[in-house]
Amino acid sequence: MKNILITNIAAHLGEEITLRGWVRTIRHSGKLLFIVLRDGSGEIQCVAFKPELGEEKFETAKRLTLESSVIISGTAKPHQKKEGQFELAISSVSPIQISEEYPIGKKEHGPDFLLSNRHLWIRSSKQWAVLRIRHAVYYAICDWLNQNHFVRFDSPILTPNACEGTTTLFELDYFDEGKAYLSQSGQLYLETGIMSLGRVYDFGPVFRAERSKTRKHLTEFWMMDAEAAFVEHEENMRIQEELIRHVIRTVLRDCDTELTVLERDKEALKAADAPFRIMTHRETIEYLRAQGSEIPHGSDLGAADEVLLTKDSPVPVFIEKWPKEIKAFYMKRDPQDPNLVLGSDLIAPEGFGEIIGGSQREDDHDLLLERMQAENMPIEQYQWFLDLRKYGSVPHSGFGVGLERLVTWMSGIHHIRETIPFPRMIYRIYP
Repeated sequence: MKNILITNIAAHLGEEITLRGWVRTIRHSGKLLFIVLRDGSGEIQCVAFKPELGEEKFETAKRLTLESSVIISGTAKPHQKKEGQFELAISSVSPIQISEEYPIGKKEHGPDFLLSNRHLWIRSSKQWAVLRIRHAVYYAICDWLNQNHFVRFDSPILTPNACEGTTTLFELDYFDEGKAYLSQSGQLYLETGIMSLGRVYDFGPVFRAERSKTRKHLTEFWMMDAEAAFVEHEENMRIQEELIRHVIRTVLRDCDTELTVLERDKEALKAADAPFRIMTHRETIEYLRAQGSEIPHGSDLGAADEVLLTKDSPVPVFIEKWPKEIKAFYMKRDPQDPNLVLGSDLIAPEGFGEIIGGSQREDDHDLLLERMQAENMPIEQYQWFLDLRKYGSVPHSGFGVGLERLVTWMSGIHHIRETIPFPRMIYRIYP
């Protein structure tokens, strides 16, 4: 008999096949036994009828417990009650390992218990669905970038300096070279790549030592940073929009089962695949104040402000042209108002908050040096970054996408800790 994956069952109807996996649930009623089997690719109901299977095999099947690993053979059939679904009529059952009593049951478990048992919790149907959506989002981002002439350019995780100050960096001793830091962004290194490859991106773990306990923060997470030569502010936002709309379409196309498991509002995702709104920072503040927020002019947005901003918007909203005082030194100033920068944040609808930050970068050596000196930055440590503006500098832009935040939105999950296999937070590093 063929060993197949559950996801391919439709191609083998009427055939004798073999499935290998784990017991999701098991119940028996008289001469009937029902096993829901999962193998990572999907789940299927397997049905044993005692008179056909025989008493010995039937008793073997009854010994199975939750999460037992098992090989089950039988005939693939359409499900008797659920159209479009399938089941397996069991002909043999071969346990691999009978599981001990599984600690995660149907009863309600608190988040601390589930996080302490994360190594087991990821087997649950909802965690399975979230992690498969994460996989789809990751590859959708890479596919779009690869198709649009961006080249993978891996930036270092260990860095001798900071991208935006050292206050939120994890510090370590690096042999005899002094202090090193875990990277909080690959952006500065990516800017070197555009002078060679034109358009580049990296995608990997980054680290922020922020003492934040919100549902949107992790200390270790995955970031895709992209940089592109000869791209200015407005084109930079167009690139971001095309990328995110591609991700939405990919998830809707490839993750229907997973979205259903999570009870995600698919219509809301479909509605987000439309032209994004663009508002200046000033327009945003005025709008929020008109809606009852007390946010002062010139300030950053809090989580509540992001929710208020998008409550009536089915599509993400770009907030552009921020005050220079609250943005990074490397952002290019708006030629029409030097108090503003040509930067943007992309705010997802449905209260999911910021998912992208981006800007046109300052390409003038003297202006950048002046700003770095004003912020008392160690110029010698950043000389390599300044060199990029001395040898063939060009207008260029970039942005960063937080993978977990994007997965949170796509899957409709409330807390970001559920969108990464092993979350790292200020109060948890186990398991």
